[in-house]
Amino acid sequence: MTDSTPEGWEARGRRVDVAGDQVFVVDLPAAEPSALEPLVVVHGFPTSSFDFAHLVDRLAVRRRVVLVDLLGFGLSDKPDRRYTMALQADVVAGVLGQLGLRRFALLTHDMGDTVGGELLARTLDGTWDAEVTRRVVTNGSIYIELAHLTPGQLMLLDLPDEVAAGGPGPELLAASLVATLAPAHAHLDMRGHAELVCRSNGDAVLPRTIRYIEERRANERRFTGAIETHPSPLHVVWGPEDPIAVAAMADHLVATRTDATLTWIDGAGHYPMVEAPEPFLAA
Repeated sequence: MTDSTPEGWEARGRRVDVAGDQVFVVDLPAAEPSALEPLVVVHGFPTSSFDFAHLVDRLAVRRRVVLVDLLGFGLSDKPDRRYTMALQADVVAGVLGQLGLRRFALLTHDMGDTVGGELLARTLDGTWDAEVTRRVVTNGSIYIELAHLTPGQLMLLDLPDEVAAGGPGPELLAASLVATLAPAHAHLDMRGHAELVCRSNGDAVLPRTIRYIEERRANERRFTGAIETHPSPLHVVWGPEDPIAVAAMADHLVATRTDATLTWIDGAGHYPMVEAPEPFLAA
């Protein structure tokens, strides 16, 4: 087994108890001695830390890297409960507290951008004693009015906020994930990512976990405001062919945060770390 399979990825991590829930964590030490701060990675909807499995060893050459599966995702517990950004931020903060990490860099993707925004807001309002040294934000609907939600997302949002009788299953989910990639990468195999969505009945929980979109719409000033104003250096890495979190979002962010830097991952869509791993690592 290798990291490219869900089983191989599971073997690299462990589960940490956070307020009674089992949260999957991969915690890799730096391969070489370095003074660089650790890197914390927060994934997006509906996938998991597995999005970064093929990159993690190279990310960890000179720094410790910690990846967390948010509650309801991947290899973490998927309870029948209301999923909020406060809950997911509690999960990340709880894991980092147990690992003794209070100073780190932050890499976020998709819904993880919103979770990151809540964490940043807590550091700004003094309710979380942590130091985020620098940040990379990638392909997330941080300006929800600009987002082009997919028919599948709209369908899930039309469902009641409760566990469904059944889920779409891995084949349909894999196809929906492929549809978010740039056309040039439509051949990529997203079945492993979809399998982890479905693990432990996770595809039936999607009508609950997708509510982050509603919360993002209601509380955008808190989440995106913190992304825009947190004093740590900000680098934006974006796949411009993303059909959901469109390129205009990255443009708007760097226009608002004028000291931010931006790298386009040419020819990539919503999952630039999967579609173009070498340019993504370089960025």
